[in-house]
Amino acid sequence: MPSAEPQRTSPPKDERIGDRDLAHWRSAPGRLVAGWLAHVSVLVGRALRWSSANIALVLTVVIGLGVVAALTAGSAEVYENVVDRDGISVIDQPVLDAAVRMRTPLADRLATDFTNIGGPVGMPILALVVAVGLSLSWRRWMPLVLMAIASAGSLLITVTGKDLTARTRPPRALAVPPFESSASFPSGHTLNATVVLGLTAYLLVIWLRKKRWRAVTIAVATVLIAAMGLSRVFLGHHWFTDVVAGWAIGLGWLATVITGHRLRITLARRRRDGPAAG
Repeated sequence: MPSAEPQRTSPPKDERIGDRDLAHWRSAPGRLVAGWLAHVSVLVGRALRWSSANIALVLTVVIGLGVVAALTAGSAEVYENVVDRDGISVIDQPVLDAAVRMRTPLADRLATDFTNIGGPVGMPILALVVAVGLSLSWRRWMPLVLMAIASAGSLLITVTGKDLTARTRPPRALAVPPFESSASFPSGHTLNATVVLGLTAYLLVIWLRKKRWRAVTIAVATVLIAAMGLSRVFLGHHWFTDVVAGWAIGLGWLATVITGHRLRITLARRRRDGPAAG
């Protein structure tokens, strides 16, 4: 008689999105990168006598932070090559002019109130509330750890990008108060909102069991991220290219944090379930 196949068990709820196992790498590049990082993490973990799963998260974040920082520097170089002598790209001024024409007192107030959520006070509070709430719901520290890593990295990348370019913001005559004095490129509100709201959506879709609510969560996060960036242009606090850079860099960093989390799940399961889990 043929031997019975080993029974496959469903991954824990915090290690999958619906039926998709977060430890299963579907694409060839994903498997290649995950395999290399896993191998290095195991070697480093043995040398340091530390969990290879935790090493994987740290290693992915450190390497990813370096890559995203390099991309930020590259974006700064591209920015230098596409702007004119006044520091304005060919699309920045027309987009800002269109935003100015759409303003009304009510729209200005609503946009200002909304954009404050993504500021240096509002966004950390939002990130902390979300992380603590999800950690309590999961009974795990991981949401809090991931949010701390994502937020700290986002802040570091924003500061680095602004220091590299020192780009001047749009003229105050075309902006809605209160005014800001830091460098313009990239948009910190946009970058931070992309990372924090994106990670919030990722953690929520893991927690939510119904597919339609996962779709709603992703849609709401996408709309809020887009609105945060566009509100910065509408208020005249940023050029449009600042916002585009914030979206792009934020997505890159978000992908890094998510990859680190998935890799940690992969190695933790291999250690827990044995070689057959890999």
